[in-house]
Amino acid sequence: MDQKLVELLMQGCLETIYMTLVSTGIAYVLGIPLGVLVYATDQKGIFPNKIVNTVLGFIINSIRSVPFLILLVFILPLTRVIVGTTIGSNATIVPLVVAATPFVARMVEASLREVDEGVIEAAKAMGCSKYQIVAKVLIPEAKPSLLSGMTIAIATILGYSAMAGFVGGGGLGAIAINYGYYRYQGGMMTITVILLIVIVQIFQELGNRIVTKSDKRLK
Repeated sequence: MDQKLVELLMQGCLETIYMTLVSTGIAYVLGIPLGVLVYATDQKGIFPNKIVNTVLGFIINSIRSVPFLILLVFILPLTRVIVGTTIGSNATIVPLVVAATPFVARMVEASLREVDEGVIEAAKAMGCSKYQIVAKVLIPEAKPSLLSGMTIAIATILGYSAMAGFVGGGGLGAIAINYGYYRYQGGMMTITVILLIVIVQIFQELGNRIVTKSDKRLK
């Protein structure tokens, strides 16, 4: 293979990993509080609030119902305002975060629902405040599930990043579109697909090991 193509693929891998990790990090910074709020304001939550829960649920479900490519194009003006451009890796991070945050919020909510209610009741009996229950009981108890969900989120976001190649996003997705689709180079398409699979497998394996070490039930 030509040296320039090898360098192009290496750069594509780095850009894909960069977009995926940064987007996942920001999505979790935004998604964890959102997921906790949705869980806590539920009818059976720590501080039930039907109005807040309904509004948040509607917003989350609305964004999740929009296919990523359509969302990507729809928020191009917002991307341009935030980043200054709609092309490249940094520009792709904006729609990735917008698409991933509601997904993460739902995963966080599901993880919190897995926590044994007996643990929560015990914390209440000990006089813990609602904040303490969330920070010192719910999130620590849900940690293995949250980490497992993060592995799934990374794979999902990586798939989204590949689709961004259709509108000038960077990474392996752009290489696959520009060379495999527009130039009919099936070999390049195959290589990019294999590299994407390898990256996902690496993240999955690392995630599984972290979950295993953090889950006290497996010790």
